[in-house]
Order: sequence, then structure tokens, then C-alpha cells
Amino acid sequence: METIRKIYKTGLGPSSSHTMGPRFAAEKFRAKNDAATHIHITLYGSLAATGKGHLTDKVLRESFPEDKVKISWEKDTVLPQHPNGMKFEAFDDNGNRLDDWTVFSVGGGDIEDDVTKNQKVAVYPHSKMTDILKWCQQNGRTLWEYVEIHEGEQIWEFLAETWKTMKESIARGIEHEGVLPGILHLPRKASSYYIKAKSTAGSLQRRALVFAYALAVSEENAGGGMIVTAPTCGSCGVVPAVLYHIQNTYSYSDARILRALATAGLIGNLVKENASISGAQVGCQGEVGTACSMAAGAAAQLFGGTPSQVEYAAEMGLEHHLGLTCDPVAGLVQIPCIERNAIGAGRAMDASAYAILSDGQHRVSFDKTLLAMKQTGHDLPDIYKETSEGGLAIQIK
Repeated sequence: METIRKIYKTGLGPSSSHTMGPRFAAEKFRAKNDAATHIHITLYGSLAATGKGHLTDKVLRESFPEDKVKISWEKDTVLPQHPNGMKFEAFDDNGNRLDDWTVFSVGGGDIEDDVTKNQKVAVYPHSKMTDILKWCQQNGRTLWEYVEIHEGEQIWEFLAETWKTMKESIARGIEHEGVLPGILHLPRKASSYYIKAKSTAGSLQRRALVFAYALAVSEENAGGGMIVTAPTCGSCGVVPAVLYHIQNTYSYSDARILRALATAGLIGNLVKENASISGAQVGCQGEVGTACSMAAGAAAQLFGGTPSQVEYAAEMGLEHHLGLTCDPVAGLVQIPCIERNAIGAGRAMDASAYAILSDGQHRVSFDKTLLAMKQTGHDLPDIYKETSEGGLAIQIK
């Protein structure tokens, strides 16, 4: 498996696959073809179907000089490699094609072409949770130690910066009020949830704060703010909400939170390696479902769980999102995405508590749930995979 650094990418929202990925691809193509006088970009499949709502055209135009770009939308053409396909073509003044490049935005801000998909750098020797748990048992180690040993101590500096950005996005989101951009005119809710939470007590306050933190980050993402993918932009509110709440409630050190982030990143990596974190490929079970799994495992670790209990929490977080569709209304990362982050964070807290109360033994393993998620995503009709042609997307006008 690759480094967990690819799970946590810092950038501007609202979509890792529709905004971050295309921006990275455009910047790479421009660097190679800066002398071109005209750029033609064709977007395919899901990338074309919801690209305008996700601001794909905006980031592509911003990546090249003004009036240099023409964009074609081919939502009915799905390239076999991935639903989020794009083709860049560079031309000179005489209309001669100088270069072309077909590339895919595969989720979490990652881009791949037919060459780079076979050039991944392996950091971890294992790609199954079962094998990692066996390694932990044989070596008397925890999951975060497994990450440190294979990533090196420099991973902590990276995760410290990741955590800093996550906390900043919560702080901004709590303060921001008003309406989110787009035709839905959706009002921000994080601030009011936070204020109401402060006027309550006990379990209601704890849950309300988790909701407020998740809403804060998700609304920042929807507004095009700076966030960290965890593992995607559309699911970026779950992990920071859970960890921020636990740190504030139980006064955990940053060191413990970073260890939890390491474990969460490992969990997200396993999903990405064995199934998918792309909503266009497997639906929202791959985004919010994975985020819930990551947060649940991280929380279980913070609460003193064994590696087996952490695995159980992560399995539950994913299992109970199986079949979740990706059906953004108007192609915006707002409805149902923002609310799903809040509910996903709450589910992560529940899954961690359930796992901690157990002995860590259960029938359905994390690895088997990943197989089920991948197959479920394959079986989902395309209209439920980030095309805005099914589900809530056609019920809400």
C-alpha cells in the first residue's frame, strides 16, 4: 500500500475528485505545455455530469490563462478505466495538436493515467487488515506503531500540519454564517448548532458538539474553503469532528490525536487499496462510509481499545453505510453531503463505544466488509454514483 499522506490532502473544496483532482491534472498539463495557445478539455462520465455544480469548470479555467480553455461535457460517455475521466489537448496558433493526455480523477484528489496507475510506491508490506492485526499481535505493537515503523518518524510532522489545518477549518466553520454558494441557497448551520450545544448539558451537548464540528468543516468545504480530505472533500467533516470533540472533552494531548490520525489514515488506505473512496465509483459508502470507519477506529484507539477492538469499530463504521448512494442535489456538495457528515460522525462515536464494550471478537471482519462494499458499489446503478440523476438529486428541486 501507498503512504497515508495520500489519504490526507490539504486543499480547497468542494470536491476532491471534481475540484482537487482536475486542478492537479490541469497544473501538470500546463507545466508541460505552457507554450500552447489553446487548450481543449473533455470531461467524461460523472466528472461531466456534476462538474458544474462541483466547480470543475471554474478550477480548470483558473489553471490556464484567460480565454485559452474550451471545455466539452460528455456525461454519457464513460471511459472504462474510471467514471471520472478527462482528456487534455494542447494546440498551437495554427490548430496543430501539440500534446494530449487522458487522465482520471480516482478519488481523494488522486489522479492516474494508464502509466502512473502501475507506478505506485509501496510503503506498507501488507494490504489486508487481517495481516496487519497478525503483525501487531506477533510484535506486541499497535496500529499507530505499525504506521510509524513503515512511514518513518517524519510522518508525525505531516500529521501535525494535517491536524492544524483540520482544527482551523472547524474554527472558521463555527464562526461563519450566511448562505452557501449555489442555486440551493443553503444556510450554514454549524454556528447555530454550536450555540445551541453550549446551552445544553450531558449526552445531548456532547452529540450536538460533534454535529456542530462536522457541519463546520463540511460547510467550509462546500464554500470552497481550505480543508483536509479524510478521505475525500465530500466526507472531510467526520474525522476532524470526532477527534476534536474527544480532545476537548477528555483533554487528550496532540500526540495522542496524531496517533489516532495515523490509525485512521491506515484504515482509509485499506479501503482505497481494496475497494474505493470514489463516490463516482462506489457511491457515498466509499466516502462518508470510509470516513465513519476511519473516525470510529481512531476513537476506539483513543478510548483504550485493542487493535482488535479498533478493527471492530472500523468494520462497523463501514458496514452500516453499505449501499449508501451518492446523489448530490444540483451537483453541489451540500445536500445530502453536509448532513451526512454530521450523522456519520455520530455513528462513528457509537461504533467506537460498541466496540470498546465488546471483547473485539465478531463474525464479519473488516476485510470481508471491504469486499462487500466493493461488490455493492459495482452493483449500484450508475445513477446513484455522483451523477445527480437518481435518489435525492431528482426529488429535490
